[in-house]
Amino acid sequence: QVQLVESGGRLVQAGGSLTLSCLVSGVPSRRYTMGWFRQGPGKEREFVASITWGSGTTYYVDSVKGRFTISREFAKNTVYLQMNSLKPEDTAVYYCAVDRSGGALGVTSKLRYDYWGQGTQVTVSS
Repeated sequence: QVQLVESGGRLVQAGGSLTLSCLVSGVPSRRYTMGWFRQGPGKEREFVASITWGSGTTYYVDSVKGRFTISREFAKNTVYLQMNSLKPEDTAVYYCAVDRSGGALGVTSKLRYDYWGQGTQVTVSS
């Protein structure tokens, strides 16, 4: 089984930056897709960004393009989400997730992912 542990969430002011980390147990497969999702107050969990472990192909939701960057560090079995120019609407619990097998669902669908971390809280004050 895959275990994920997120860290790095905290309170920041609007316009600030923050980097989240997700430690993945074992050595991730090149075929894995790593995703970041978030769930704001009273909202459903939504897709933020994804990256393929092997090729590094990335995808972002429109609302974070140009502000957020997803990356992975092979030596540390870790995926990152670098967040710049943070806005109050970015406030949410951020979750790291792993898709192992792919399928018909796109990378933005939370139903595609097999394993999830516990989440880390990001609060952006105005």
